[in-house]
Amino acid sequence: MTKDGPLKFGLFLVALTWFLFTIYQFIKSAIYGATVDWPFWMLLTDNASVVSLGFRTMGGLIAVVAVLFYLFNRDLSKPEATMTLRWILVAEALYWMPLFLSGLWGLLPTANDFVSEGYGILFVIETGVPCMLESLIIPFVLIKLFLALNPNKPAKGAIKWGLISGTAFIFVFWLDNTVNWIAAIIEKGIEYVTAYPLNILSFGMTCVGLLLLTLYSAYFSRKSFGAETLSDLDLPKIGAIIICLGLYFDIIYVMWLLFGSVGGWGTWYAWILGHNMNLWAVALPLAGLPLLFYRKKEL
Repeated sequence: MTKDGPLKFGLFLVALTWFLFTIYQFIKSAIYGATVDWPFWMLLTDNASVVSLGFRTMGGLIAVVAVLFYLFNRDLSKPEATMTLRWILVAEALYWMPLFLSGLWGLLPTANDFVSEGYGILFVIETGVPCMLESLIIPFVLIKLFLALNPNKPAKGAIKWGLISGTAFIFVFWLDNTVNWIAAIIEKGIEYVTAYPLNILSFGMTCVGLLLLTLYSAYFSRKSFGAETLSDLDLPKIGAIIICLGLYFDIIYVMWLLFGSVGGWGTWYAWILGHNMNLWAVALPLAGLPLLFYRKKEL
């Protein structure tokens, strides 16, 4: 195996996990949505989510094929590699954009079907705020990265926006999971956390741990904006950030497998297990670990 072998294989497993998880969610959403008579806003956002998952499925498939070429040393030319990455970015941006409708649904009282059931504030917190923010932030940074990726331009701009995009994703993961913990506390009371050590751990990892990771990623990115090439970056630190992000999902999921829904089923478990379209991130340590052992002289 070449010195790049572990990284290539790790990237392939991450891309494959991303694709398989997404296509499963895409098929499940399409079948389920076709069998239910939804109210207007639920029908609108459900159909939008099916379309958005279709775009992400396309992006995941392109990523798998591209990494397979990389895995078997069939190098793409620089223009080909750039165009491939651009297509993936477009597909991912189109995945996040339709979440604007869910954000709108959650923030407009007249559109909120759950207000009459006393669920209004929960819906604003767990759906309206995060969906609106991420539907604006993620497509914006991905489009900036798309524009910066140009084989005829210096790599500095693409590296800068790649770092910003990575930090934005970690922020969104923190936001999504934190608001659902807050909604769970509103729904069940603070005892839902304080009475169960495992929930204290899960809450702390989510609200504090992911926030600290976001802040460190922002600090690292800001310090690295001057990088002219990938070899100028501190890849072991990037690997550590990727591993920490993936381990968050790994630990949360394994805790559920071992101990079940601690404190009873509720908003938190419904989110992390049923509605979280980013659970594929459990595979991220497979790509982050090889980066821990990279040195500049090997690039």
